Parts: sequence; structure tokens; C-alpha cells
Amino acid sequence: MENLNGYVAPGFEPIRDAFESNFDEDLELGAGFTMIRDGEIVVNLVGGWTDRRKSSPWQMDTLVPVYSTSKAISALVVARVISEAEGVGYDTLVTDIWPEFGAHGKDKLTISDVMSHQGGLSGFKHEIDPAIWLDPAKTAAALADAEPLWSPVPDGSSGYHPSTWGYIAWEIVMRLTGKTLGTVLADEFTHTGQAHAFDKIDFWIGTPASEHHRIADIQRPRELPKLGEMNDVKKTAFLTKWAGPDRGGPEWRETEIPSANGHGTAEAVARLYAAYATGGTLGDVEIADAETWADFLKIRASGQDRVLPFEVSFASGPMKNTLGFYGRNSASFGHSGWGGSAAFGDPDAGISCAYVMNRQSSHLLGDPRPTRLFNAVYDCLD
Repeated sequence: MENLNGYVAPGFEPIRDAFESNFDEDLELGAGFTMIRDGEIVVNLVGGWTDRRKSSPWQMDTLVPVYSTSKAISALVVARVISEAEGVGYDTLVTDIWPEFGAHGKDKLTISDVMSHQGGLSGFKHEIDPAIWLDPAKTAAALADAEPLWSPVPDGSSGYHPSTWGYIAWEIVMRLTGKTLGTVLADEFTHTGQAHAFDKIDFWIGTPASEHHRIADIQRPRELPKLGEMNDVKKTAFLTKWAGPDRGGPEWRETEIPSANGHGTAEAVARLYAAYATGGTLGDVEIADAETWADFLKIRASGQDRVLPFEVSFASGPMKNTLGFYGRNSASFGHSGWGGSAAFGDPDAGISCAYVMNRQSSHLLGDPRPTRLFNAVYDCLD
């Protein structure tokens, strides 16, 4: 393969072999992979190209959108905010902090319900101006006024919210703190706004123009996402002309979409997902108190999803590893992004792993490229 760079600790060379195999089989354009164990980087690899012309090598500081892999990072921000908010928990009704949200029978929904994709707002049934996706406040207001796609809500079932989840999370954080989710992430997690922070994590929700020169071009898939048998909720979530914003431009990059447009390196994503391996700490910082952290990771919806063609188990943001997509231990929590990105934290093994790339596939979950890498990780640990 071309332009392979990075570090592999002794004994973990099979992970490098797996990374190279994805390129040798022409599955990749550019990609990065990081594994962290007990707070130490064990594997940190990049390779390939940031552009289709193959003129710009992928660097250690290349940024790439990770799409829905952003969700489990945004969920950490929500957990921290809830932990710090007086009198608020995951069982708090959304209307207690956002009264307008209760329209059209949504008044029984709790924060945990909407964070676990039970709110019936997987998309907009009626046509909207797609431009509002680039205005989080307007989109949140439209969702507050929207009728659920099924009723009653909640009914114990999930219907994955590919984009709308992030606007709900954004508004909850705004209502509780007066700050945007991306601001809380930057101030309290990644320290990207602090020029000389020694613990800076190179991940952004709302990526400023000053960083756009580092962002890899995306090669989109040639076929639609693998959604299985079609239904009205899936169509609304993914296939209407107004189902999402125009992705990839400068305005989209700069807009905070906590569900779908986090930009970062594999190392940054793995460092943030390490919280799921450590019981809720990042370095020396405790994200949430023990009670809030336990509530955060409590499974809220489990079974056949209305949108994803899988039986899934959702906590209040991340997915429990019931399908085996995130390593070999069921205690892991993870998430995947449109086209292939994936990350998880495994408290049993004490590891977190992240895979990012710019050649998208049609897989929503279980892309074979990260699956190969995750399998290689556990082969090395066995």
C-alpha cells in the first residue's frame, strides 16, 4: 500500500497487516486506525490519500467527517451536562426543559427516550426547506412542532434518527447550559479552543474554516444504504429529498450537527471513545457522577429497529455491542457512521478503537473494513 505511516507496538503487527490488506484489496482511498489500551496508544496508523486524484497523502493530522460515529461522542456531552444540571436526569421529561417539544403527543417523552431513538422523529414526514438543516435552532424548533412518525411515543421500540437525533441533543444542551453542544465539547472535552492545551483532542462538531484545509475529500458510495425491507419510516429517515442537508461544503462543516458531522482523526475518536472503556473518565476528568453514568448506559430500547435492518440495543446515545460489530465483548459500547467509520470502547479489555476513512461503502453498520481491524485487535489480545 501507499503512504503507510504511524506506530504499532510490538505484538500488534497483525493489526497493521489488516490495515494494509484493506488497501491491497482496493477497499480504501485513505484511512486511519487507532487502538488505545489502558490509556496508552498501542496502534496509530494512517495511509492512502485525502483526494481522488491521489495527490495529497493522508497525514496524522488529516481530519475526516465520521458521520454518525459522532453520536456516541455527542452523547458524552449530554451525559456531562445532565450530571451537572440540578434536578435533571435521564428520566426527566423533555418538556420540563423544553416545553414546546410536547406538541402532537410528545409530552410523555423523557430525555432517555429521545436519546435512545424512541421519539418517533426519525425524519420530517412533510416537506421542509433543506436549508434549515444548517440552522440547528430552526431545525430543533421544527422537530418540537412535528408529529411523531408512529404513536404512541414512547412505545418501547426504537426508530433510528440518522440526523434529527443531533438537533434534539443540541437543543437539550442549549436549554440546560445556554451553550451549544459543540462549545461544551470544545471547552470541556477536546480543548480545541485553547491554543496551548497539552491535552487537546483533534475532534470538532462545528469545524471552523481555519481547519478545513486538513479535511479529506469524501468519495461517496455508488449505491443506497443497505436498509433492508422498505417501510415509511425508513423512507422518511433517509430517502426524501429533504431528509438531510447538502453535505461536504464549508457551511455544512461549520454547522454543529451532533448526529452527523463531527470531524476528527482516528486518534481523537479513539481517545473520546475511551470513556466507554474507563467507566466514564477521560484522563483525570470524570465525565459524570456514577449514578448519571449508570443511567446513561442503561439499555432503553432493544429489539428490531424501525429504520435500521437490525435488532439493536440503544442506551442514551451509544449502541450496546449485541450484534458483535464492536469487538468480541458484549460489554462494549460503540457507534458507526455512514459509509464505514466505526468506534467503540470495551471496559472488559480496557481498550478503545476507532476507524475513519474517506471512501464510503453502503454499510450503515458492520462494514467489513473495520470488522477486519477489530478482529485483528482481539486476535492480538487473545
